[in-house]
Amino acid sequence: MHRYLLIASAAALLTACNPPANNSDAAASAAQAADSAAAAASAAGSAMSSAGDANASAAQASVSAAAATATTPDFVDAAASTDMFEIQAAKLAEKRTKNADVKAFAAMMIHDHTQSTAALKAAIKATGATLSLPTDLPADKKSKLDELTSAAPADFDKAYMQSQVMAHQDALTIMKAYGANGDSPRIKDFANQTATVVQMHLDKASNVRDGLK
Repeated sequence: MHRYLLIASAAALLTACNPPANNSDAAASAAQAADSAAAAASAAGSAMSSAGDANASAAQASVSAAAATATTPDFVDAAASTDMFEIQAAKLAEKRTKNADVKAFAAMMIHDHTQSTAALKAAIKATGATLSLPTDLPADKKSKLDELTSAAPADFDKAYMQSQVMAHQDALTIMKAYGANGDSPRIKDFANQTATVVQMHLDKASNVRDGLK
């Protein structure tokens, strides 16, 4: 904002140093300079507001994800659903992509998330709890899978890798939240160990996405 006030001041100074032919022209020039400065300030304010809204939305999404897994049953559902989505999306990617990096990433997702599900089952068994894993994708993840299925061939790789970045951001929030605040020590251990793998996946997904043309 200070920048645009300085621009307006500079415009006024130039007008004073180079007087126009008559007072009407001077008034018009001054008004135009003021209008330009006001428009620039308004645009800057809108940009700052939009950035703030985006940051607030991202923060709220993270808070919502953490709140949704506050209990052990909720966390187990979320973790298992994430594994299920990752495996199904990766199998779709293996069929659709022609990009070697995307195909390698998909293979890693199938391997690592199959192991993650096995580790989650072992952690549940160690607690003695009777918690069952979901057998179907929740509506939001099914919708994302449907979007990937219907994506045009030319758009698939970018759509898949972008979905992977977002999915792993959510998964990392969930793992860290339960790892810090969960009520089952064995499942907290699982969450903390898995968070390390999820972070690696997130970094890799971002790199592959950014390398696509």
